[in-house]
Amino acid sequence: MDLGMLPPYRSGIGADPAAMVALAQLAESCGVSTLYVVEHVAVAAGYADGYPYSTDGRMPLGEDCPIPDPLELIAFLSARTSTLRFNTGVLVAPHHHPLVLAKRLVTLDCLSGGRVDVGLGIGWMREEIESTGSEFSSRGRRTTELVRALRAALDEDPATHDGEFFGFTDMRVHPRPSRRIRIDIGGHGERAALRAGEVGDGLHPLALDDDTLARRWNLARSAAEAAGRDPDSLRLTVTLPVAAIDTGAVERMAGLGVSRIVCSTATSDPGRLAGELRRAAEAVAGVGQ
Repeated sequence: MDLGMLPPYRSGIGADPAAMVALAQLAESCGVSTLYVVEHVAVAAGYADGYPYSTDGRMPLGEDCPIPDPLELIAFLSARTSTLRFNTGVLVAPHHHPLVLAKRLVTLDCLSGGRVDVGLGIGWMREEIESTGSEFSSRGRRTTELVRALRAALDEDPATHDGEFFGFTDMRVHPRPSRRIRIDIGGHGERAALRAGEVGDGLHPLALDDDTLARRWNLARSAAEAAGRDPDSLRLTVTLPVAAIDTGAVERMAGLGVSRIVCSTATSDPGRLAGELRRAAEAVAGVGQ
């Protein structure tokens, strides 16, 4: 098991270059393996309630919270770090075309020295998804197909895909990736778990109790087996508040099959954050030794 980290976007530092570099370098020095960054292309003013991880349907970030493009942010931070890995938690899949996304990912892979993976989700804000040209009701099918087409573009040279939403024949995306870029699937529902097993490399659900998490993980593994894929190649990732990560929590997650805990953070104060990260990293490192 290893430790990931989600930056404290709510503190407003997301687009502050000095603060984000300091944050990434601090994470690297404290034993964090992977920094996760998020995506909202645009946030609708007065969006209709729909955020699935709060009781009031409102996301914890304000409508005007600075959320820089995640892949651009990874490019910037990878140049100022050496071992820290990067992932997205998550890209909103309906915004993306598989060939364009493949080009951006392999560029990051090459320039970072193979330190980039990607997480994809279907998105929840109808106004945002429709504003960039996708149909909200078909976003699940579109995401599943995007993963298939993206996998083809990353793994095949030339690549061909013929589907409902995307089609291309004998297209070569160069440079080629230095390694296999993993595609994790975000989401809390059964369909996300099935998608992870059928076409993804892992599942990254949010806000599930232990029993539901176990059911989703079993469903993902069963779906992988039914699709003729190796269920042991999948990775289960969860997000927990950094203050909740102690030896007991880590042991409990390990028992459920979790291989990475991403800690969500609230403070950008370097001293306080360093203490929180070191305690979490020690708890993760101590389990299984």
